Amino acid sequence: MEKIYKVHMGKAKCAVDLGDGSERGEYVNQDYILRKLGRPHRSISLMYCYYPLDKEWPGRISEVMKDADVSFQWDYPYDDYFPYLGGLGGNTDGEPFTCMRDVRRHGQDVTLTLTIDPNVTDEHLAAIGEDLRPFGRLLLRINHEATGNWFSFNKRASYQEVADFYCRASRIIKEHAPNVSTILCIGGVENPETGEIEKEKEFSQAVKETDIWSVDKYMALHWGWPYDVAEPGGRSHSRGSVRETYKMTKESYERFRFINGGVSKPMVMSEFNADGDVTGAYEQAEMVKEFCDILKEDNAEWFTGFTFYQFRDRGRLGLEIQDPNNADVGIEQPVMQTYKEIIHDEWFLPSMTQGEELSLPVTLRWGGSEDAEGIAVPLHFDSNPHFCELYFEDDSNLMIEINGRWFYKSPQAKVIDLMSAFYEKPLDGACDMTMKIFAPPASGENDISAEDGLFNSYTIIVKLPEIRIRYSAVEPSKD
Repeated sequence: MEKIYKVHMGKAKCAVDLGDGSERGEYVNQDYILRKLGRPHRSISLMYCYYPLDKEWPGRISEVMKDADVSFQWDYPYDDYFPYLGGLGGNTDGEPFTCMRDVRRHGQDVTLTLTIDPNVTDEHLAAIGEDLRPFGRLLLRINHEATGNWFSFNKRASYQEVADFYCRASRIIKEHAPNVSTILCIGGVENPETGEIEKEKEFSQAVKETDIWSVDKYMALHWGWPYDVAEPGGRSHSRGSVRETYKMTKESYERFRFINGGVSKPMVMSEFNADGDVTGAYEQAEMVKEFCDILKEDNAEWFTGFTFYQFRDRGRLGLEIQDPNNADVGIEQPVMQTYKEIIHDEWFLPSMTQGEELSLPVTLRWGGSEDAEGIAVPLHFDSNPHFCELYFEDDSNLMIEINGRWFYKSPQAKVIDLMSAFYEKPLDGACDMTMKIFAPPASGENDISAEDGLFNSYTIIVKLPEIRIRYSAVEPSKD
């Protein structure tokens, strides 16, 4: 490894984000997910709630009221997400902050979905902003699916009050945390005859004030889970077509832009999937693939990205189903391989731009998964390796890519085995390639005392690791 070059990681044509934990499943650590999928995501979506004025707070409501007579997921006094333990009078020692640090040290941004009691004071919102300051370019989705009627915040306030709260919360949180971008997630153009988004009058100002527009759209969904089973003729599930889902999403973007005076903003789908409870496992995978194929065929540059909901699920909305005997075990579904193929397609990969030659020591900048400066190291392989390993002498925190596969090096790790990069994509002869190295913050937090610490983290690399490449067994076969 004699030469190194500057490399910039930027936006994908279509970003892919991943939901990890919700009312339907527990958080899965990022080491496991990276091993299963082979690359980091732009962002990991975490779902929490904040109802600090309720007497049951800060307990998770389904646990506090485990003996309640409930026949629908959202029949509790407040939403059955994990409690947000920060805010006024809270701290950042527990959730969601432990998960946020895990996500960021693995080279991904955080999308925090937070349902909030619309009756909280400005002081509560300011405290949330202070909590989020160290977590870089964070995406905050406040009171999502706000034109629905199932979440507790919609039962405590009118649609106009919910819309006004969104604007108030966004302003106050971003005053304290300018690094945060807000996502407005509401119903889109559900009725093509009117051409308007749901509750357009109430939410027009929010459409203008938010940073990002979003709709949640399941091509099939069993919303009666887990209280009934989806069967033909049932009324607790639905299924649409893939192309109609795409059409509705595009029409929603165009209407958002109309409301915003013709000015575009990023458009995402913050929850996307087809429910295997309705389609079965095989057609679930087919529908997800078809939607992504349409994005490419239509050259959908207006569409910024989607969040697959979710990695592991107790129902059939996951790449894995949670094993009913052991919550730490996932049962891979057919959609896992389909999704893996999608996220390794060029359309969904972050851009990589190689720059000038550098010399050590070198300072790497981590702005986020769509804006990071790393190093590219040219490597030559005579053939497919039998051994390929990196040996480190420092305590750096790194994300490393080679042959299309990514690896995480924690500060404690001294040896990283790169051979799994060649198991699915073996070399068929001599080959030149570059190994790319980036340095997200080791703690998962930025140093906000630095001049631009709200947006960037820096790591100095003094020495490159030693690389061991061998093309045969250590000892030849005796046969």
